[in-house]
Amino acid sequence: MRVRSVAGLLAVAVVAAAGCQADPEGGSGQQGVDQPNESTPAPDATEGIEPELAEFYTQTLDWESCGESFQCATATVPVDYADPGGETIELALLRSPATGEERLGSLLVNPGGPGASGVEYAQLAGSVVTEQVRERYDIVGFDPRGVGQSAPIDCLDDAQLDEYLAGDPSPDDDAEISALQDAAEDLAAGCATRSGDLLPHLGTTNVARDLDVLRAALGDERLNYLGKSYGTYIGALYADEFPDRVGRLVLDGAIDPTLTGDELALGQAHGFERALSAFLAWCFQQDSCAVGSSEAEAQDAIEGLLAQTDQEPLPTDDENRPLTESLAFYGLILPLYLTADEGYPPLNEALDLALTENDGSLLLTFADVYLERNTDGEYTGNQNEVISVVNCLDHPEVATVDEVRAGLPVFEEASPIFGPFLAWGGLTCGPLLDDTGQDPAGEPTPSAPTTADGADPIVVVGTTGDPATPYEWAQELAGQLSSGVLVTYEAAVHTAYLAGSDCVDEAVDAYLIAGTVPEGGLTCAA
Repeated sequence: MRVRSVAGLLAVAVVAAAGCQADPEGGSGQQGVDQPNESTPAPDATEGIEPELAEFYTQTLDWESCGESFQCATATVPVDYADPGGETIELALLRSPATGEERLGSLLVNPGGPGASGVEYAQLAGSVVTEQVRERYDIVGFDPRGVGQSAPIDCLDDAQLDEYLAGDPSPDDDAEISALQDAAEDLAAGCATRSGDLLPHLGTTNVARDLDVLRAALGDERLNYLGKSYGTYIGALYADEFPDRVGRLVLDGAIDPTLTGDELALGQAHGFERALSAFLAWCFQQDSCAVGSSEAEAQDAIEGLLAQTDQEPLPTDDENRPLTESLAFYGLILPLYLTADEGYPPLNEALDLALTENDGSLLLTFADVYLERNTDGEYTGNQNEVISVVNCLDHPEVATVDEVRAGLPVFEEASPIFGPFLAWGGLTCGPLLDDTGQDPAGEPTPSAPTTADGADPIVVVGTTGDPATPYEWAQELAGQLSSGVLVTYEAAVHTAYLAGSDCVDEAVDAYLIAGTVPEGGLTCAA
């Protein structure tokens, strides 16, 4: 949900920003062990499930080659689990077969979002898990319902999406508030017109149930799963619903499932402010820091840049797309997701270009990577629409203008730069919930803790300087889960596994491969 809450960065965007590109045709350069063209359902596939769902749990997956070392298939799931005899949809799957002979089963992966493509993520198998894990597991990515190739929803065409994403995210007067509300209405109307029947069924509880169907259809008695960012929410809900089917679950960059939508947004305001401070500490040590030599100077410079883009967008190398305040926000946050080596020098360069040459081109490029917008003006996926719908369904809380105004000081105190953007996002859900036929929750109330009583050990990984999923959320989730084990990475980056720490990687690999649970309280330094 881009306007209300930025829950995670597309994995493909992160890899692209770091200088790597997915190659769905060429694969990863290493062939997997031959796999049969059909998956045999798990022996106990129908144990403990409603008889009406048996056909989904016992379905056969037909795999076809879709690149040098990849196989693709689709799985059928009900649109509405309360009506399994009703309409169905197809979920897209991509498998990168295990490269070794001693296969442990499937490792399902999800990169986050909501709205990121697991199919595209699995194409990057060599960047998703270590080679040791690839030897033992088929890496299986899936597009969650409504995403990518899985009955994708559509709300706005590319030109309309350009306008929506470039709109003023932090209105200063009644006219700008009305414009923000109109944009939310237009998004909701487009979703209802183009994808109305599926919209009410896109919540994460349904994705978690889909995950269990996939587990059974893949032939696995228990779920082995790597979820990052929003993908941890899918995994946590799965564990709570199906604790006896939990295998080896790694939840990296965790979300606290008890938080309301406003609490998630406020947590991210703190998280992005913390990540910005880490960047500034690095920047002040460089020969040239674009925003000055002190916190006060930097705050003034960045706030001034956003204020300027609010009043008069900066020119870019695309004369039809100046850098608005919203696009500047996305351009600022993308490098903060990355490691210091990957993200900080480009961000310093982009800020220098904007502040000294009045040129927003590089920040616009970062925004486009974050939003999955190609240079030809087309958007690669539909995450920018899915994220709003899913987050509103998961947190059906509707804020009024007066309520947002009343809460603004708290958000501004958390982050003068990022707080207002995240606060005003609370206006998005009203129109979407109306058009999905959902009743708003009224006064926001926390969800019950996710305990997964009886589940095998679940590894939760948190990064102390994570901007989008603050470390405190990982602490809370690990504490809620009856078998949760927390691994801490002391660094400023979004998610920890394969982010540069041998300590984290070795702990996760030992758990996935040998079932060795990390020692409680394991902390890994950057």
